[in-house]
Amino acid sequence: MGSLVRSAIGRTGILRGFPRIVSASQFAPFTSPSRPPPNYEGHVPLTIPERGLLAMGSAVMSLLNPRRGDLIAALGEATATPYFIYRLRDVMLSSPTGRKILKDRPRINSATMSMERLRSLPDGTVGREYAAWLDKEGVSPDTRSQVRYIDDPECAYVMQRYRECHDFYHALTGLPIVVEGEIALKAFEFANTLIPMTGLSMFAVARLKPEERRRALTTYFPWAIRNGLQAKEVINIYWEEELETDVKELRKRIGLEKPPE
Repeated sequence: MGSLVRSAIGRTGILRGFPRIVSASQFAPFTSPSRPPPNYEGHVPLTIPERGLLAMGSAVMSLLNPRRGDLIAALGEATATPYFIYRLRDVMLSSPTGRKILKDRPRINSATMSMERLRSLPDGTVGREYAAWLDKEGVSPDTRSQVRYIDDPECAYVMQRYRECHDFYHALTGLPIVVEGEIALKAFEFANTLIPMTGLSMFAVARLKPEERRRALTTYFPWAIRNGLQAKEVINIYWEEELETDVKELRKRIGLEKPPE
């Protein structure tokens, strides 16, 4: 697996995708002369064995250390192909708003999101709730890793968009800022997007204290699965155009219930 696996290990700290038609060469390790050129800036082409190794290694290590965002990002990319990221891209193509997002390719970072402006918006608006969440967590919009292991450039953008919108999902759902709330958000994302990494993240419930686990399983998970399935796909929300929208109005528009207290 050579230089590629060593490169992936170097980036993640341990030891994407799958095209529509799979050729036999993808099962053989790339040598330096035969490795395909990157399809976009930062892209790292992987063979199927390399992708499998990356998925297994990042899965194990992220369970041992859930705070390693780079490992979780690598797991998300390694497991999103061959089907899931293409399905999510097709969901966007089937929606006028989704197609507009794919055409414009907006990015969410500190250069595109004025935190000062968002903090000045009225209480209850999407932008104000988003800024409040970031302030409570002590993070900025720049904390999301760059996609590297998805081969198709458009699908890579879809994964990047999903990743950068994660904190908006907190603002939208209003789930409590507790560990079971974060796991419940992953359950909601899994039901709504079918990205495998979000489903795998649900197993973190086993690490909770008994009372936290009881609340997650009996209160938050039922809400998350039901609403993830019934709500419109959140990947098709053009957040940059909804910053001044009341969160309650947006929930009603997409069919999302307020979570339990």
